[in-house]
Amino acid sequence: MGLRERKKTETRAALSAAALRLALEKGVDEVRVDEIAEAANVSPRTYNNYFPSREHAIVAGITASRALRVAEALRSRPLDEPLVESLIAAFAEQYREPPAEALALITETPALREAYLDSVTSLEPPIVEVVAARLGTSELGAEVLAAAVSAAARLAVQRWVDLRPSGLAVVSSASVEDHLREAIGHLAPALR
Repeated sequence: MGLRERKKTETRAALSAAALRLALEKGVDEVRVDEIAEAANVSPRTYNNYFPSREHAIVAGITASRALRVAEALRSRPLDEPLVESLIAAFAEQYREPPAEALALITETPALREAYLDSVTSLEPPIVEVVAARLGTSELGAEVLAAAVSAAARLAVQRWVDLRPSGLAVVSSASVEDHLREAIGHLAPALR
């Protein structure tokens, strides 16, 4: 990674860490973009280059390095393991319960829940690489399968952080891994 990319990564990490810290200290509704930018020592304009909303910045504080960890987890799985099992294991590692305070923010704030669920799509690029390598499929084929895996993971996480009709969200009694196994398991025939 070159200097420019490293600086971008550091700025994004500083913004997401500041957003999460401020949300935990003040509450989500009390956090302003200019406060996040100031806490990360950047301008509000710079902030807007990284995140579309404060909710996305807060969630990024929880999920900051998830895409890199998924890629590492997928690469470290045994090559003779069925790809569907590798994917389930890699996702489950990343979606185990976040820190209790962060999980409370997610379950209590509808906009954060939405941003948390959206964060699953950031995991597609490492999935494309692994699917293409393991299945020997075309790049388009790997992208389609990665999008399907991402959608299945999003639905699994959505069921794990269950939104009740009352608007209250609760963490399901089933583990995130159980939800992932069920959802991604439907894709097993395509992942052989």
